Amino acid sequence: MVGSPVSRMMMGAALGAVVVLGGCQRVPGHQGFISDTALIEGIKPGVDNRESVEKTLGRPSFEGQFDSRDWYYVARDTRSYAYKLPVPSAQLVTHVRFDKDGNVIAVDKTGMEKVAFVAPIKDKTPTLGRNRTLFEDLFGNIGQVGAVGKGGSSTDNPTGGQ
Repeated sequence: MVGSPVSRMMMGAALGAVVVLGGCQRVPGHQGFISDTALIEGIKPGVDNRESVEKTLGRPSFEGQFDSRDWYYVARDTRSYAYKLPVPSAQLVTHVRFDKDGNVIAVDKTGMEKVAFVAPIKDKTPTLGRNRTLFEDLFGNIGQVGAVGKGGSSTDNPTGGQ
């Protein structure tokens, strides 16, 4: 019987289990360049130049910040649970270096060994200066406006402007 209370409870329990277990599912993802090993292996130093690399691999993910003769192609595969941040599972960074004439000097590849996890310390960024309370922040400048060089001392200004 489809309409019986027992079958409705079973159907509701099954639906609830699907919803709960759906949050535990791993979600794969991909970010960046879609790499093709054959195309990357086809880039040869001394043979290729900027134009041929761009025609083969496309525009780079980014160029070198200090030297535009470095091109980087970044591909990253991630996995995550539906309720968590993605975690890298595979990465390939292809670094193509050019000489001043635009010819390929070298093609370097790196993987997961360059991935670093930086954990914040207590979710606070340490700063110089003194720790002030809310009331010091709100009312600390009363009487100080117009009084040049008469400010209070702090760890970054121990003399107080004198």
